[in-house]
Amino acid sequence: MPDALQDAPAALEGAAVNPLPSMDQVAQLAGVSAATVSRVLTGSKPVSSGTRKRVEDAIARLGYRANAFGRSLSTGESRLLLVLVPDFSNPYYAEIVSGAAAVARQSGYTLLPVDLEESWSIEGGSLETVYSSLTDGVINMVPITNERAMVNSARRKPWVNCSEFLPESDVPYVSIDHRQAACDAVQYLINRGHSRIGLINSDERFLYARQRREGYELALRRAGIEVRGELVRMTGSTSYQRGSEAAAALMATARPPTAVFAVSDMLAIGAIKAFRRAHLRVPEDIAVVGFDDIPIAEVFEPALTTIAQPMQALGRVAVELLLKRLAGETPKSQILPYTLTLRESA
Repeated sequence: MPDALQDAPAALEGAAVNPLPSMDQVAQLAGVSAATVSRVLTGSKPVSSGTRKRVEDAIARLGYRANAFGRSLSTGESRLLLVLVPDFSNPYYAEIVSGAAAVARQSGYTLLPVDLEESWSIEGGSLETVYSSLTDGVINMVPITNERAMVNSARRKPWVNCSEFLPESDVPYVSIDHRQAACDAVQYLINRGHSRIGLINSDERFLYARQRREGYELALRRAGIEVRGELVRMTGSTSYQRGSEAAAALMATARPPTAVFAVSDMLAIGAIKAFRRAHLRVPEDIAVVGFDDIPIAEVFEPALTTIAQPMQALGRVAVELLLKRLAGETPKSQILPYTLTLRESA
């Protein structure tokens, strides 16, 4: 047997008797109690400069690293913010998280995004997982299906809503006026001469989906145009594939629409792909308007006319609201501006 292999058990035995240094070892070397070491590490109580130096020297000599979990228990804070995300595959949410992370970093916090697209269930105990998580507060973007449970959760752990919210609750939120934005998008299509306008909607568990449908219907009624059920398609998600399937269903109606409003850019792009496969030109044969202004919207061909949400700003403001809650303040909810960005698809 080669020498290296023969020596391996001895090396492992040596490693086993040299564990990572403990707080007690730091205390022994510094000549203080473990409680004093903890005070130096956490800053929970003042210690003399001489004691602090002895503890810091002992930490340096031993190479001691404080356990983050234990520190969070002693200080009552983890410097972690939980972000509940309904769909990691949607670039819209990625942009919000990016904006949120920038503000969190500047304030000494780290974001912990969690995808609850499939597992979110108040009745199934998902909120209990939120309560018990090692985080200081929560930014929520998932649909609120149980108002009482959400309000109660906000009382147990600092909580703010982003995009999704309860208009009448005292839980602070940041969002845009989804209803008016959708109304503006459809009105633009009406002004371009369209009267048979289809709607591709996602999942009406989400407040944004309900409000955008309401905006679509409001614009049609104001223009004296009948809201026709055969021109409305629900997809259940915002995937490109579902957008293509909804577009194919619209084309199969007796009188297909001449324009389509999709409640997300991903659905809109999927719809355009389906129209192209059917040899329809966009916007000459059928116009398409999306919603969100995700990064691909501008570079896709044809470039997408869409409602541009301030995604990064939504994330930034969400963290700012949460930090105010953590500081004991009662921040006001905010509705941010949006823009109708005109490009080539409509």
